[in-house]
Amino acid sequence: MRLLVVLATTVLALSGVARAQEVVVYTSYEREDLAPYKARAEKDLPGITIRWVHDANGVLTARLLAEKANPRADAVWGVAASSLGQLAEADVLLPYAPPGLARIPAKFRDPANPPRWFGNSAWVAAIVFNEAEARKLGIPKPETWADLTKPVYKGKIVMPHPLSSGTGFLDVSAWLQAFGEEEGWKFMDGLHENIWRYTHSGSQPATLAARGEAVVGIAFDIRAARELAQGAPVAIVFPEKGLGWEMNAFAVVKGAPHLEAAKKLADWAASDAAMQMYAETRAVAARPEFSKPVKNLPPNLADLLMVNDFAWAAANRERILAEWSKRYDTKADPKK
Repeated sequence: MRLLVVLATTVLALSGVARAQEVVVYTSYEREDLAPYKARAEKDLPGITIRWVHDANGVLTARLLAEKANPRADAVWGVAASSLGQLAEADVLLPYAPPGLARIPAKFRDPANPPRWFGNSAWVAAIVFNEAEARKLGIPKPETWADLTKPVYKGKIVMPHPLSSGTGFLDVSAWLQAFGEEEGWKFMDGLHENIWRYTHSGSQPATLAARGEAVVGIAFDIRAARELAQGAPVAIVFPEKGLGWEMNAFAVVKGAPHLEAAKKLADWAASDAAMQMYAETRAVAARPEFSKPVKNLPPNLADLLMVNDFAWAAANRERILAEWSKRYDTKADPKK
């Protein structure tokens, strides 16, 4: 009898393992976030495991478009809302309303009903300024975007490439929205004169500025705050006008190989537990009631954000990127 019980227990355990479902998730979250997000979601969703595919927003967007006829991803988690808007228009994403959707403010989710994506947390444009390097060179601290067009910054600025990086695209989109297209392109012409290089990573400009390889990195809030926390001699500047931002968002891929598991993950990603998790490392969570101050970032950061038209950004994305490439691609880092 004891042997039968042992055998039965073993069979049940093995069947449980067999039922475990791997969900392939495309993401652009910071690499430091992946392990804790995976651990928390898998703890709350027994039988589901996450396999991350990590890359820049632009790369993942292109990949999802290319895979439309034969999807390989089940879900997208931590990719820019403007990218998901483009994917939604291309019919790559599945309309799906998780149970917690009504508690997410309208500005942080797709307006379609049911939505094709919903927001998790925001990331915000920032200027990362290396004060130690600037003192050596006699370079003043910038306060506005326009300051970065002054000759004193020539060759000292690094910015993400908007075709590859969601951070780069949020900057370009914000400038065109805030300044108007004519003035926005004029500003970027002046900025380009001072750019050293355009990186294909949204995090790299902050890292290069933190190391002193650049004086200014056009980056985003969380990466800037983490560099400062690690002891880099940097100041973080949030220009008052044209402070762009993007929404990390979740979507289920239409035709996902593991659709039911992807929906369960979507339900969890919109839950109170997930929203509390986002707020632990982000100054702006999609559920404002969970937001709390983040070290080295202003407590009122959410109040500084410009009005961001995600629909306009998604609809005009290809036109904007084509124009940007024509004007500025000569300083882009080589693609790997």
